Amino acid sequence: MARATARHILVSSEAKCNELKAAIEAGADFAQVAKDNSSCPSSRDGGNLGTFGPGQMVKEFDTVVFSAPVNVVQGPVKTQFGYHLLEVTDRQD
Repeated sequence: MARATARHILVSSEAKCNELKAAIEAGADFAQVAKDNSSCPSSRDGGNLGTFGPGQMVKEFDTVVFSAPVNVVQGPVKTQFGYHLLEVTDRQD
């Protein structure tokens, strides 16, 4: 079964999500940006969500995590929780 390890940043607006993505692409540390900005409890651990399989996260999340290139920040991804930046750090297909 496929497994992925990912981290994310959750914010309430698409504009904020785009702003944070630009900062990360300009060299800001993903984990630090997560700690400073993410509204998810995972922010304490730099946005780390650990390892999970398909169907354990919301559909929009799953679609990106199990198709996006590894170590490339994706987003904004809109879910019922808000807007996410996602980074797959490892995946076994």
